Amino acid sequence: MPTSNPIEILLEHDRWGTQNIIDVCKKLPLEQFHQRFDMGPGSLHDTVTHIITALRVWEDVLSTREVRPRLEGSTRTVAELQTLFDESTTAFAAVARKHPLDETVVRERDGQKFVFSRAGVITHVATHGMHHRAQCINMLRQLGVKPLPNSSVADWMRTADPKR
Repeated sequence: MPTSNPIEILLEHDRWGTQNIIDVCKKLPLEQFHQRFDMGPGSLHDTVTHIITALRVWEDVLSTREVRPRLEGSTRTVAELQTLFDESTTAFAAVARKHPLDETVVRERDGQKFVFSRAGVITHVATHGMHHRAQCINMLRQLGVKPLPNSSVADWMRTADPKR
């Protein structure tokens, strides 16, 4: 477990936190995985799909290639989302580690161009993921799931290192 490099902490914690949500979702009945809530993208399925979409979009931006179509709007199983998550988080982390953090990248959206530092993109992806994982935890709480998955950086530091 990296403990001194903030970028490594962001990348590893983000992967760990989303994996914890997916692991809980694997145990849910299908109707609970798709149950609608008045928050975020609206269901655990849609929120996990959105988190993965963000990883893919920003990986494309960091790779300086055209952004792939968004994943939202299609229904996938938890196993399919797990595969997409594994691929996306691995690819995002690889490209995040490949270039100097102070380099800039351009994101085009709705006809506008935005310039971001690579470090800013990595930080955005991690904080975006945490925001939506909190929504997932609230959904799981409303479904009566216990125990709720660990999600904080402190939880990660305490539990992700097998030597502790």
